[in-house]
Amino acid sequence: MSTTAIICAYNEQDTIKNVAITALDYFFDEVIIVNDGSTDKTDEILKEISKFYDFKYIVLPENKGKGFAMATGIENADGEIIVFIDADLSNLKDEHFWHLLIPVIENEADMVLGQATETLINYQYNPFKSFTGERVFLKKDILPILDKMKHSRFGVETLINLYYQSEGKRIKYVMLDGLKHPTKFDKTSSSKAIKEFLKEGHQIGLTVFKNYELITKSIKNSISKSVKL
Repeated sequence: MSTTAIICAYNEQDTIKNVAITALDYFFDEVIIVNDGSTDKTDEILKEISKFYDFKYIVLPENKGKGFAMATGIENADGEIIVFIDADLSNLKDEHFWHLLIPVIENEADMVLGQATETLINYQYNPFKSFTGERVFLKKDILPILDKMKHSRFGVETLINLYYQSEGKRIKYVMLDGLKHPTKFDKTSSSKAIKEFLKEGHQIGLTVFKNYELITKSIKNSISKSVKL
């Protein structure tokens, strides 16, 4: 099955080069990078990389939010398997892609969520692990919610998770040893990080509220399975 790696970046000048080149050096059939209205040197760095590597580069004139950027990447993808990679990772290696892809390729899971082990919270007990940006799924499975994704902003991972649960899809977590994903406190001041957390929390809550029918459907599916057992 053909694979498309998608990297959505917003002001990630410190890490985008290494993340992009690591993905471009791997055996993906296609790499798409979506610049979500960055105002730092992200665009400059990616244009320089494009002189040496072949990839689809999509520039959004203004910041549209993570959900819109992800949906745009999917719309432009030719691959049957979609691999999302955060633009702010450190220690990204080929083996991480392999661990993410294998369960979907071998039909062990419908969606794979990758958990970076080098995080502030112990990855084994991390309550936010379902929000990870490292995820793999089949393009055909995600198409029904592309429109909703465009309006979900930071609630996009919550939307995807709710949808897959409501459809009874198989979700698998894999550990990505050595991979580091920074917290907002690593990237900015404490006051700004708190403001961003509050804003993103609001977007996640709004996504849950707008898609409550998916939660209801998930509960009905769980009850139905329990009765059959």
